[in-house]
Amino acid sequence: MPTFTRKHPPKSLSTIHITALDGLVHVNSIFTLAVFIGLSWNPNDPTNSLIEDPTCLPTSSSSIAENIVTFHVYSFASFLFSSLVAMGLKQAIRISAHYESYRAFVNTTVLRIGMVVSAVGSACGCVFLMLALVNVVQFKLGKLGCDGGQSLGAVIPLVSLVPVGLLVYVGFVFYAFTR
Repeated sequence: MPTFTRKHPPKSLSTIHITALDGLVHVNSIFTLAVFIGLSWNPNDPTNSLIEDPTCLPTSSSSIAENIVTFHVYSFASFLFSSLVAMGLKQAIRISAHYESYRAFVNTTVLRIGMVVSAVGSACGCVFLMLALVNVVQFKLGKLGCDGGQSLGAVIPLVSLVPVGLLVYVGFVFYAFTR
């Protein structure tokens, strides 16, 4: 009977965690860029609107503009919080590995809780970014349900696909948390 040998040793648990945390930080960076692009848009620019029917203008455009900025700031804070927690966990793993002869000893309970807290921060950031985009659509295309449904047609994929993606993400986080 032939014996099989591995060419490479299996990845250590800490390397897998660092890779997962790196991915989380990279995704948060991309979303943070989207937040800054959203904040750079000036909702008070009258030439920046695509609304043709004056009855579809938002009744309180100042409150919608305030919501846009507010949700972008909440989103930015959530992504920044999530990234800082993930980077702190990475540093803890690396420091522990340095002092333990490159074999990391990390309290798995703290690591799991930190990863869940970071994932919750990312999920909250996504929800706030989605809410900001709903307000941007209302500002650009008109009130929801007005003008032949253009704004509603733009919002429906957003509010259906983002939560599905978040459910998949939270499902994988929960799966990783229980392993």
